[in-house]
Amino acid sequence: MLVHRQLLWCVLAFTSQMASGLALPTPASPNDHGILPRDALKPRAKGFGNGIPLRIMPLGASITFGFGSSDNNGYRKDIRDKIEANGNKVNMVGNNPSGSMKDNDTEGWKSYTVDQVHDKANVSVPKYKPNVILVNVGTNDCVQNKDLPNAGKRLQSLLASLYAESPKATVVLSTLLVNKNPDVQARVDDYNAQLRRVAAQLQSSNKRLVLVDMQGRDGPGLDDLNSDGTHPGDAGYRKMADVFYDGLKDADRRDYLVAADKVDGLADDGA
Repeated sequence: MLVHRQLLWCVLAFTSQMASGLALPTPASPNDHGILPRDALKPRAKGFGNGIPLRIMPLGASITFGFGSSDNNGYRKDIRDKIEANGNKVNMVGNNPSGSMKDNDTEGWKSYTVDQVHDKANVSVPKYKPNVILVNVGTNDCVQNKDLPNAGKRLQSLLASLYAESPKATVVLSTLLVNKNPDVQARVDDYNAQLRRVAAQLQSSNKRLVLVDMQGRDGPGLDDLNSDGTHPGDAGYRKMADVFYDGLKDADRRDYLVAADKVDGLADDGA
């Protein structure tokens, strides 16, 4: 009887399609157990991670702080606006607020090296338990020529601490931006090579980490930097926001994003 009903449905559908000249949507096919795919039963919520609130910690030095932008918002306002428009509530967290934007919290510290940022993260990450950490760190190590042979090890130690203090965090790790000083740029190239190796090791151990390239086609170029040759202007920061946002899209495709641990006093929407 069931077979006859299915055959009748197919005949009617084909007849209707031929009469109207329109293509019919293909119905979802059950699996071997007769169960429809999850997506066919329940539409995915709007927003990353099926619409979970994102508690985001921007972590780094002066570029994370927004130095060189006209409003000290840096990349943070642009990416926050894009995430909200996509359907997620956002709470930016950190101990060093900066900029004219609403929800201007950040963990960006001017002139800080990897080790100094690590010290700050040891205080802020367990306090806020972010489920997204946007990391851009190491520029000052290159400018100061600080212990570059061990830069990768020092970065790896920082990242290990992030996962230890907030196990549900997804890290979006960026390469360093271009630099107008050729000597600094050579150090940046060295640092970025070490950073890529660290990222590959963490990904191979199943850590929630996405690597984004700020020196790729869509990242800030030399013309996007201020006169100091290191910090972006407003247009460069917008490009940074786009690159980080693409990293979040990648994290979402990999199903990395999960709800943050509850922290008393922290709302889902930082505004």
